[in-house]
Amino acid sequence: MPISQRQSNLELLRIVAMLAVVGVHLDGASLGLPLDSQPDYDNRDIWRLIVEALTIVGVNCFTLISGFFGIKASWHSFSRFTGQCLFYSVAIVSIVMIIDGIWQWNQWATAWLVFTHSDLWYVPAYLGLWLLSPFLNAGAELLSKKQLLCFVAAFASFNIYAGWLNNGHFNPTGYTILNLIMMYLIGRYIGKHINMQSRYRKAVCLIATIIYLITTAVIAYMATIIPSRLAFAYNSPAVVVASVALFVAFASLHFHSKVINQLAASAFAVYLIHKNPYIWVRLIKPTALNAWQNMDLWQFSAMFVVACICIYVFAALIDSLRCSLFKLFTNKLKKRAK
Repeated sequence: MPISQRQSNLELLRIVAMLAVVGVHLDGASLGLPLDSQPDYDNRDIWRLIVEALTIVGVNCFTLISGFFGIKASWHSFSRFTGQCLFYSVAIVSIVMIIDGIWQWNQWATAWLVFTHSDLWYVPAYLGLWLLSPFLNAGAELLSKKQLLCFVAAFASFNIYAGWLNNGHFNPTGYTILNLIMMYLIGRYIGKHINMQSRYRKAVCLIATIIYLITTAVIAYMATIIPSRLAFAYNSPAVVVASVALFVAFASLHFHSKVINQLAASAFAVYLIHKNPYIWVRLIKPTALNAWQNMDLWQFSAMFVVACICIYVFAALIDSLRCSLFKLFTNKLKKRAK
């Protein structure tokens, strides 16, 4: 579907989800979370827990959107996804080596192996989901509404019980393809069998928003009584409920905006750029930690919001240039082919 024709309500959620991913990285991944079950929590501890609870839904919501629309596996989509991942991986390491004045061929060659030697766990996991999507889509088409609901419920129960609750090695915290499959199937069920644009959509949006806020409070509280890696796991039942609630809230909206659609098209590039180890380890993480240690909480809070927005806008601008370069390159190839 052309960018201009996409549903802006869910494209806005795509932006919010990626901003949440950036927020998670600036919060827990940069600053660390309070020690598990510590006796006292000060204002900074509570701030970190609340922010982590509000933003931990980003990855799940991103995958729910894929499930809602259904991944259209094709050579075009594969080359587009792979090309985007390769471009940022190779370009960033090349620029850093030029700036440092030290060219390391081994590291440069490794940058091309985006599906096997990447620090970005979501990249190979999403590729696995992409490869499985024709089977998942076909199964969703063949099963009745009741059968699909039962299957998704059973799969989610197994994932949460055996993986999260019992620390199963196959999926203890949700950073696996298995969790992406679960969220994809939930999104697929909603997309196929639930009318999100009914006359009750405003009430649904309000109720879903309230559920999201209540559940995030539950997640933050859970982090004070159980290990934070479990409280903020992607397959934690509270995180799954909060993710679905936020998704339903946005899916119940209805509006159109070309600007939002255009910004959302670069959402994945935001992840590829800001979490690249050469940018993340050398720039973003130490900057966030230094600001946390030297700013008042209100100052850091303001900087946190501004930083999330600036990272997104900067990455979107870079990605628009990449898209122009790719388009120019493909047009030249087509002309030569003719």
